[in-house]
Amino acid sequence: MSAQEGLALGRAYASEPGDPRRRQRFTLGKWLLPLYCVLAFVFLLIPIVYTIAFSFNTQTGKSNISWSGFTLANWTGVCDQQDVCAAFGTSLLIGAIATVAATVLGTMIAIALVRYRFPFRSAVSLLIFLPMATPEVVMGAGLAAQFLSAGIPKGIGTIIIAHTLFCLSFVVVTVKARAASLDPALEEAGRDLYGSPFAVFSRITLPLLLPGIMAAALLSFSLSFDDFIITYFNSGTVQTFPTYIYISAQRGIPAQANVIASAVFVIAIAIVVISQLVTQSRRRRLTSARP
Repeated sequence: MSAQEGLALGRAYASEPGDPRRRQRFTLGKWLLPLYCVLAFVFLLIPIVYTIAFSFNTQTGKSNISWSGFTLANWTGVCDQQDVCAAFGTSLLIGAIATVAATVLGTMIAIALVRYRFPFRSAVSLLIFLPMATPEVVMGAGLAAQFLSAGIPKGIGTIIIAHTLFCLSFVVVTVKARAASLDPALEEAGRDLYGSPFAVFSRITLPLLLPGIMAAALLSFSLSFDDFIITYFNSGTVQTFPTYIYISAQRGIPAQANVIASAVFVIAIAIVVISQLVTQSRRRRLTSARP
């Protein structure tokens, strides 16, 4: 037997399932990977568990950093702390307006980038990604400088403009991926059936784009509602929910703020679970309807 044949035989023997070295490596990974996943989930869930737990805390003073007792008064009287509800309502208003504006503009830009050819199209597609790659502190400071040089007073209007520009790139990228996957033959069939441009768009293109548009809108709202850095640079005297949390954290976040944060988390989880159940139910119906 030659040296090469012996080396090949040794490698084949080492790669057999019964090899002790391979069995030892597999056993180590079998235990380390689940342990790593458990530790990662625990690390991520500790702040959420803390927020939910302290939403039931009996707050004896201005601070809410030590456990005093269990109570439901914070949930039944969440707006007793008026600043919390006012900041939350402001964040909802800004998020809704910025989401609608960014979704409409981003959808039009995405369709134009996919369906039409125009000068500097590749450059525009590249520039769309810049706000996503730019640090928020740079974007927030730049927008604040633009508003200052233009003489625009800071307030809800400047926050909405800043959030719209920030969310626009995410909408374009999301809807663009959906628009690129559509079959142009469907729209051509609608035009062959003497459908007007508006009828083809409203009855064919828009329903096919709707999943991507809804995903982009949900992403935009979550980014706008959660944003702090860009809001801090362009808010002036207006307080949103994240800025209120930041200011209150110096003396202890009120229990009512923990209630709102817990409610938002529970609602988001419920929406995800319901959507998954609806999707699975639809798939089962489609599978059972096939011959």
